[in-house]
Amino acid sequence: MTDIAITLTVNGVVRRVETPGRRLLSDCLRHDLGLTGTHVGCEHGVCGCCTVLLDGEPVRSCLMLAATADGHEITTVEGLAAPDGTLSPVQRAFAECHGLQCGFCTPGFLCTVTALLRDNPAPTDEEVLEGVSGNLCRCTGYQNIVKSVHRAAEIIAEES
Repeated sequence: MTDIAITLTVNGVVRRVETPGRRLLSDCLRHDLGLTGTHVGCEHGVCGCCTVLLDGEPVRSCLMLAATADGHEITTVEGLAAPDGTLSPVQRAFAECHGLQCGFCTPGFLCTVTALLRDNPAPTDEEVLEGVSGNLCRCTGYQNIVKSVHRAAEIIAEES
């Protein structure tokens, strides 16, 4: 298999990588770039653990070839915090409201919710549930995830 050169802007940093042409974006992020915050769960795009932001939109990185991301901007869970390490409002809200337990699904939820609140800064419970419906959590029962989303919306509004 032949490697191809691709250029990605990952978490604000331009990265050039030689990767097999059939490598998935999730594997490129984890294995080629060392960004292991992107988790791989089902490898079929069902669970949402591998969700990252591609040009600001949530995508399943386990369903996308790395080569198709060439020239695009990707934000992983590692890129949600500020450069000085200050957690984003979404990250702070998930910690404050116990929106995570084992943490395996958390990176996908954080990326999904970041985009959700950008597009809908004050979602209803129903809109939150619809917004996170592509992300599966086996631990929390979703109540604290919904609370976390609402708290993140409050934090964002307070800081604006």
